[in-house]
Amino acid sequence: MIAVRLPEGIEDRLDRLAKMTGRTKTYYVREAIVEHLDELEEIYLADQVLENVRAGKEATISLDDVMRKHGLEN
Repeated sequence: MIAVRLPEGIEDRLDRLAKMTGRTKTYYVREAIVEHLDELEEIYLADQVLENVRAGKEATISLDDVMRKHGLEN
């Protein structure tokens, strides 16, 4: 179980939406989390990879090398 404190304006919007649609506020909070969790995970992972690249802990390959490797040269 998770308890979430929201700014008053967001809470008001969520409350209005729930009342207008007959759904619960919990439903909409759950939907928002499910909708954006993949995106948040990708952003976090991308940040981690970028830190590793900058620290020299992760190798990179140029686009030209990738194209050549897969026979996609011009």
